[in-house]
Amino acid sequence: MSEPSVSDVRYLLESFGFEERRSRGSHHTFRNPDGLKITVPKKGGRMVKGVYVRQIIKLLDLEKPEE
Repeated sequence: MSEPSVSDVRYLLESFGFEERRSRGSHHTFRNPDGLKITVPKKGGRMVKGVYVRQIIKLLDLEKPEE
């Protein structure tokens, strides 16, 4: 799996009600109406490391249920 762009991550988070509240340097901070905050560092100016994507998936409870 290739690393997603910051735009891809932004789209995903906005789909779950998050708004980008701050973008400073290499970090983008998102917050939802409940006050949950996610800070996403980007790598090389455009991409997001897989480890952060996995954290977002876990946080949003998007993991595939065990069978």
